[in-house]
Amino acid sequence: MTGKNESGPLVFLIAGEPSGDVLGARLMAALSRRTGGTVRFAGIGGERMMEQGLDPLFPLDELALFGLAELLPKLPSLIRRLGQTADAIRQARPDVVVTIDAPDFCFRVAKRIRAEGIPVVHYVAPTVWAWRPGRARKLAGLVDHLLALLPFEPPYFHREGLACTFVGHPVVETGAGQGDGARLRARYGIAPDAPLVCVLPGSRNSEVSRLLPVFGTTLALLAERHPGLRAVVPTVPQMSGRVRAAAASWSVPTVVVEGDEGKYDAMAASTVALAASGTVALELALSRLPAVIAYRLHPVTVALYRRLIRVKYANLVNIMLDRMLVPELLQEECTPDRLAAALSTLLDDPAARRVQIEGVSEVARWLGHGGPGPSERAAEVVLGVVAGTTAEMKGERRP
Repeated sequence: MTGKNESGPLVFLIAGEPSGDVLGARLMAALSRRTGGTVRFAGIGGERMMEQGLDPLFPLDELALFGLAELLPKLPSLIRRLGQTADAIRQARPDVVVTIDAPDFCFRVAKRIRAEGIPVVHYVAPTVWAWRPGRARKLAGLVDHLLALLPFEPPYFHREGLACTFVGHPVVETGAGQGDGARLRARYGIAPDAPLVCVLPGSRNSEVSRLLPVFGTTLALLAERHPGLRAVVPTVPQMSGRVRAAAASWSVPTVVVEGDEGKYDAMAASTVALAASGTVALELALSRLPAVIAYRLHPVTVALYRRLIRVKYANLVNIMLDRMLVPELLQEECTPDRLAAALSTLLDDPAARRVQIEGVSEVARWLGHGGPGPSERAAEVVLGVVAGTTAEMKGERRP
């Protein structure tokens, strides 16, 4: 527990994975700014939250587990940590508990402390619009206020009587859309007028394995129609070796960059993007970079998803707009011929590029770009809950 002034509100935060640690740290910084440093913190978090003054109850990596095989051996420990967390909240009597994503752990904690009368705010709305809509009603019985990342999410929870506020997506606080394209082109000797494709094959091993060969062949076909074509591939450290080895065999001159600065410079420098489906679609939207989205999953996984998923599109930009603005070529349609044809349209047709840029600019505004940052808006809601003044803020909905 930390803080300059014991009279400030006590906020108990729970982050169960690295992405939650980032959200939690930004929220803590915003709360400190808004309270003049008097806010106090307790709870569970990682290195980023520790940098903001959190003394964690136990290490975050004890909760950051993925997959049944990894979970089962740790189940007794997780159950013990669940009880320890609930007991710590009862003892500390915080002014508010903020749970961040990690629903399997966080919602169980919320259930255990529900009778204590301590308000609970959950940060990151479950994707009930995509699958398992019944989770909205269940969540309404566990928490007092929900912070949503996407502008169309609040109505799904309002109809269950749960206060929900759209605060904006954390991607707007990452630096996406602020890259220096001229710097990247100068660094790698890419002419200002050379067509440049930003290739984003994903960050997971399965994604990279399935998409890199397809993307390489796509670039070869594209180069036949566009002389002087170059490519840049942003990647993460754990995938760097595999990506560099694959790119070295491509017929198109390709540079590989790592880190957020390299990624955002690559987006700013590029003419079009070829990207795996995922959050990167929002980074491309903030960068106003026309793109084609591709994805391949194991056929068994696809068959299961098609039975459960309730949305028409894979790309968040298209989901938000409720129309196919950014081309999606998935599964059997994810072939080099089709990808090259879709990218050629964007390279050759200024009108097609303009339509996509205008559409993603609208999405960027909906995400909270250009206004108060998501962390500031989230901090406002949390302090409103503490003060007992926060309403549902139903105006914070999709335009």
